[in-house]
Amino acid sequence: MADTETRRYARNLQGEVDGAALYDALAESEKDEKLSAVYRRLAQVERAHAEFWSGKLERSGAKWRGIKPSTRARTLAWLSRRLGAAAMLPVVASAEARDVAHYDNQPDAVAAGLPNDERGHARIIQAAAGGVGGLPGQTLARLEGRHRGGGGNALRAAVLGLNDGLVSNMSLVMGVAGGAANAHTILLTGLAGLVAGACSMAMGEWLSVSSSRELAARQIATEKEELESAPELEREELELIYQAKGLDEKTAKSLADKMFSNTDVALDTLVREELGLDPEGLGGSAYAAASSSFALFAAGAVVPVVPFLLLSGDTAVFASIALSGAALALSGAVTSLFTGRNALLSAARHLLIGYAAAAVTFGIGHLIGVSIS
Repeated sequence: MADTETRRYARNLQGEVDGAALYDALAESEKDEKLSAVYRRLAQVERAHAEFWSGKLERSGAKWRGIKPSTRARTLAWLSRRLGAAAMLPVVASAEARDVAHYDNQPDAVAAGLPNDERGHARIIQAAAGGVGGLPGQTLARLEGRHRGGGGNALRAAVLGLNDGLVSNMSLVMGVAGGAANAHTILLTGLAGLVAGACSMAMGEWLSVSSSRELAARQIATEKEELESAPELEREELELIYQAKGLDEKTAKSLADKMFSNTDVALDTLVREELGLDPEGLGGSAYAAASSSFALFAAGAVVPVVPFLLLSGDTAVFASIALSGAALALSGAVTSLFTGRNALLSAARHLLIGYAAAAVTFGIGHLIGVSIS
């Protein structure tokens, strides 16, 4: 029983040490002083929690050495310093969301108020914001992981785009190889699949982002027309929204009146509260999204093709399988940074799924090749 408790203390301590390291890295890499102050406050909370669990370990009489940030935390911290806080914030926010109830079933943590601290990061953000002059809505949206116009989930999207190109083109190449095609035909097919898939991804992304931006712009225009034609009705609607969020009628009315003292502020507030949109970020550039999707898919799709540029026959096929497998395992390990899963398990899962898809297409290609022959 004592060993179980000691391991629990150590796991909790590791989590808090990792959290402090990540928020310190975000604070260092964030150029906005207001945001940096928020991250520093969050790091302080994580360190306070770490002291609580280290005290538990010491009093338990367990033999332990100082716990350092995990490999995952150090990797994310390194990426934060290289890529900037905005690129990594969604990853950190996702981890916080997964761990929000982590302490709920631990009596000692509940007694110390740790669950409330975990859920109270929003209040810490507000307190820090008040201390440095207030944060704009777009900044708060970034802190909540809702801002889509900036770095957003760019890293996660990059890994998924690479993986899409890798798995789909490896399956295509193996399908043609299963039909006993020569190396020249396989190479031509792989290159065609690379270009076709990348173009398809790019066009799909362009249409998706463009349609999303157009829809959002139209909704904002409609909201503006309604505000101009019936401002009192819109003010009452905002008041009802605030009441639905838990404010009493008097406070909701006062806040709505304050928002409507300026037309631009009123429109911005209605768009955010009623439509759930950020007027300052409507999905980013469609052209940037399309070009990045093309490049990422192509980068993944070229992996199974490379061996056929240098080798021929069965040697090229086996080399393609091996190189694609290494890329799949790496992709799985990188994905674990975002999911929090064990890196080896994530790598094994990616490898298994990718090879399963390749095996199916190879078998179908072989059957079709035999039938045609």
